[in-house]
Amino acid sequence: MQAASAKGLPGLWGAYRLRWKRRRFLFRIWRKRKQIEPVRDRTTGLASDAILAFATVRNEMVRLPYFLKHYRALGVDHFLFVDNDSDDGTADYLAAQADVSIWTTKHSYRLARFGVDWLGWLQFKHGYNRWCLTVDADELLVYPSYQTRDLKSLTGWLDNQGLPSFGALMLDLYPKGPLEDARYAPGDDPIRTLCWYDADYYRHRYHPYYGNLWIQGGVRDRVFFSTEPDRAPTLNKTPLVRWSRRYAYVSATHQILPRHLHDVFDPEEDSKATGVLLHTKFLPLVGAKSAEEMTRKQHFENTNLYAQYHQKLTENPTFWYEGSSSYEGCDKLVAQGLMSKGTWV
Repeated sequence: MQAASAKGLPGLWGAYRLRWKRRRFLFRIWRKRKQIEPVRDRTTGLASDAILAFATVRNEMVRLPYFLKHYRALGVDHFLFVDNDSDDGTADYLAAQADVSIWTTKHSYRLARFGVDWLGWLQFKHGYNRWCLTVDADELLVYPSYQTRDLKSLTGWLDNQGLPSFGALMLDLYPKGPLEDARYAPGDDPIRTLCWYDADYYRHRYHPYYGNLWIQGGVRDRVFFSTEPDRAPTLNKTPLVRWSRRYAYVSATHQILPRHLHDVFDPEEDSKATGVLLHTKFLPLVGAKSAEEMTRKQHFENTNLYAQYHQKLTENPTFWYEGSSSYEGCDKLVAQGLMSKGTWV
């Protein structure tokens, strides 16, 4: 990755402003709580050390079978979903799962800060002092030795290190040919279909206000935003947090307050263990989802700026090029500098 400039400190006035911004977010969360209605609430009796996963979903029946399989194997004890008006059977499927609680809403995903307000209430109510994993349905968390050391081991190690959070890079995966020509069936491992990624040309800097490491790059930067790189998607995330009722995500899981929680990357010294969120957005259904998004306009702050991006996704593009790297597991990601072992292993 290209080097970052020094991280700015907020000072007394900056710390005061961030404290009040966090309080406003918490008030929003409390206010938006009435927008979600329980469909099946199975949270009664959750163990105090239960690891919880939170996600907002809409029409994700294709991804959910493997999503649940992956995170169950990783050690998630219970899932809390908000379904945003699905019409493909998503809500019924989730309601039938014994380890799932589900709420539903027809309200605007964008106006709920892309679901953060809804999930924030569930985290406030059920996540206190528990490790909470917040992910999208197209994100699969991996980290060094994840196949032999589950989330109980990872969070136990984080507790012993006095670390309240864990960071991950969102890594866009894609097939070798045109996106819509790939083959995928619900329940299959999406990594068998999307087995390529960009390993080079990531850059980072510190956010001037929130202080988090702001990472951009990858295939979407190369294909869609090469002439306007500042508009490229943000790839840094803090998905795993030992929750407190004082905490609030700012924008998806890219930023969180208090801001020490997203101090999870160390690009210079490589001393902090990090993971990767394998981003399976580009399964063959991406064209249809992009066409829907062009109508719904729910996934970006300024949706008009990204109209061309979604239009191109409906045209069955090819992302693969001679510099693409094949996915071969975490050791390769560590060697490429996309993931760090730190002192974890």
